[in-house]
Amino acid sequence: MTNLKNQTAIITGASSGIGKAIAHHLANEGANVVLAARRAEKLNELAEEITEQYNVEAKVIETDVTKREDVEKLVSETKSAFNTVDLFINNAGVMLLSFLKNDHVDEWEQMVDVNIKGVLYGIHASLPTMIEQESGHIVNVSSVAGHEVFPSSTVYSATKYAVKALSMGMEKELSKSGVRVTNVSPGAVDTELTDHITDGDVIEMFKNRSMDPLEADDIARAVAYAVTQPSYVNVNEVIVRPMHQK
Repeated sequence: MTNLKNQTAIITGASSGIGKAIAHHLANEGANVVLAARRAEKLNELAEEITEQYNVEAKVIETDVTKREDVEKLVSETKSAFNTVDLFINNAGVMLLSFLKNDHVDEWEQMVDVNIKGVLYGIHASLPTMIEQESGHIVNVSSVAGHEVFPSSTVYSATKYAVKALSMGMEKELSKSGVRVTNVSPGAVDTELTDHITDGDVIEMFKNRSMDPLEADDIARAVAYAVTQPSYVNVNEVIVRPMHQK
């Protein structure tokens, strides 16, 4: 396992859930962390937690990943503070499940903007530095919904299939550059993502379903595993599901 001491990790969607857990795990491995999301108050609370618990630096940069200039600024300020970008965790995402017949077109657009464009902006902003360094690691957080489709996940799955396709293409294009790429696909995780679903039919559908979801830490451990492998090892794909999720 490779120690992350003195490396710099940017985590989008760091204000809660999987992003917050990833920040803790990478800081525990010795990385300085740059926390990016829209909710600055939560980011500042997390930065305080991290600096108290680990011997690393934590920097907060309020970021809306749907705005290219925000993500470019995120990387620029990270380089100014730490001189490098070693890890970029494309974690920000939304899961607005809905049935196509209910025509939640505004939510479809939001998922495209966050889940696809947000990831592309992260790649755009961080990759040139990594190519110049001849080292770096981009982790794209997809979903098991990027491997299969279920009723109400049609548009969400389309965005997560796109993330998986991006990861696959990046790995092939960058295999001789020194830049590693990992696609992480979580199954059901106990986060606030489901709280944002507005489709009444979906809410009703899930009322009678029983499943013990994963914890955010379960996904964060998978990310930490992938990014702490020796430099000659590239963990391309990690799928993490609850035991009885189909």
